[in-house]
Amino acid sequence: MSLYEHVVISRPDISTAQVEEFVQNLATKIENMGGSVEGAEYWGLRNLAYRMKKNRKAHYSLLKVNALPDTIHEIERQHRINEDILRYMSIRVDEFSEDPSPILKKREERKRREERK
Repeated sequence: MSLYEHVVISRPDISTAQVEEFVQNLATKIENMGGSVEGAEYWGLRNLAYRMKKNRKAHYSLLKVNALPDTIHEIERQHRINEDILRYMSIRVDEFSEDPSPILKKREERKRREERK
């Protein structure tokens, strides 16, 4: 099996709870196909660099997946059908980083700065 980092960008008009439920369902699908989800991060509602399907913001989620390539292809096929998903990207990696993603690191740094004030 291979290691993948899978990022999903979903529509801004769905709620955070719906995004988290979607990520849970996605993890269940991956596990049913023989893979495993090593970790998941919700990055929040963020501004887009350019408009995607008339949207200026979107919900970002990251999943760290250990699965066969066929599983990733099937998940991406299902993403193309789902209207709530604006974009997705899967990248094969050699190993998962133990540190939080740069997005979460930046968020933690902001919180620390606010606490100092």
